[in-house]
Amino acid sequence: MTKETARYILITGAAGTGTTTLADALAKDLSATHLEADDFLWLPSNPPYLHLADKTQRGERLLHEMRSHDRAVVAGSVMGWGQPLESEFDLVVFLYLPVELRLERLERREVKRFGQAKPEFLAWAAQYDEGGVPGRSLARHQEWLSALTCTVLKLEGDMSVTDRVRQIRDAVDGLKHAPSVM
Repeated sequence: MTKETARYILITGAAGTGTTTLADALAKDLSATHLEADDFLWLPSNPPYLHLADKTQRGERLLHEMRSHDRAVVAGSVMGWGQPLESEFDLVVFLYLPVELRLERLERREVKRFGQAKPEFLAWAAQYDEGGVPGRSLARHQEWLSALTCTVLKLEGDMSVTDRVRQIRDAVDGLKHAPSVM
């Protein structure tokens, strides 16, 4: 990845699609910095994820952090609060997995992190495809992706991290200045 092709990449999708795992692997592969959108969305707390940061400040803080690095791979969703930095992304990678697989992954992750998976969190994650509650949903994500001016790469289905990194590297190598959906 060169400065001319891609400085900033966003890996986004529903909870449980592997955005963090992929962003970590891609950042290592590209010698870039890995940033987590949740670290800017939420205020530090114990337990975590109790208090949202100010909507304007979180986008500005993430943008400042991105710009402090030559290259960065951001994991997570900035939809609805990341307007100050949306135009900075050279590539947005959207991950999609079927709900059953996402919920299975989320439950394992939550048990590993917190000793249990909160039923209300799993219920929120389960509704992503239908979009029955405020926040992230497939329809909202698709609408947001269609409005971006950078290249969008959609990776659907369960594939290895290595295969995903390879597809992203191919997309980075082929980036042109005109936006597109791959």
